[in-house]
Amino acid sequence: MFVDSHCHINFPELIADIDGVIARMSDSQVEKALCVSVNINTLPEIVKLANTYNNIYASAGVHPTEKLTSNPSTDYLCELSAQNKIIAIGETGLDYFRTEGSMDWQQERFRRHIRCAKEVNKPLIIHTREAREDTIRIMKEEKADNVGGVMHCFTETWDMARAAIDMGFMISFSGIVTFKNATEVKSVAAKIPLDNMLIETDSPYLAPVPYRGKTNEPSFVKYVAEEIAKLRKVDVGNIARVTTNNFHKLFRV
Repeated sequence: MFVDSHCHINFPELIADIDGVIARMSDSQVEKALCVSVNINTLPEIVKLANTYNNIYASAGVHPTEKLTSNPSTDYLCELSAQNKIIAIGETGLDYFRTEGSMDWQQERFRRHIRCAKEVNKPLIIHTREAREDTIRIMKEEKADNVGGVMHCFTETWDMARAAIDMGFMISFSGIVTFKNATEVKSVAAKIPLDNMLIETDSPYLAPVPYRGKTNEPSFVKYVAEEIAKLRKVDVGNIARVTTNNFHKLFRV
């Protein structure tokens, strides 16, 4: 059995056929999926999905690039996270890609998420893009290692993966690992400790080969596992078992 540790099945591309999405998960032996929040406004629909389907879980957070009139306070994030079946804080982090000017607002938002995660004792879901040094620095300054979490859709270097693992974080791989030119991601996936690995789709985006360019969905997470198994020269069942156990351990479900 597989687990999709990060998806957005509340997005328009998937919610219109949500019963089909859930059915195809079952057909593909995907037993659970974590639907991840990117803004406050859509959190109620994520919570509703999680409460409708036993195998769907939710997180509470605001994506680093999401533009809001104000950053949610730590207290407000904690209040939101108390809702039923919310098992993580995020996604949060830093994203400097195509972003100009001061990043102070992103960094402050990131810090508030980490503080909330520590207060409610729930793991973090961290997004990082072109912000390696600041991401690790803030994680250390805010003592994110007190709660741990996952570096989702990992596309960074081995050095960054090692730094995150040293703080008790898991590294999650998406369909990108199946892309022919994703040599660095493949290299990291081939050598990180299995006890620190998760798999995900980040659907509806980043569909793996052989569905690259199409709408992604949780049932496709098995292709991520198959590619990692190939890279590590192990049976795909081993990757399925370990990453499923890691999900249960990290998110306490």
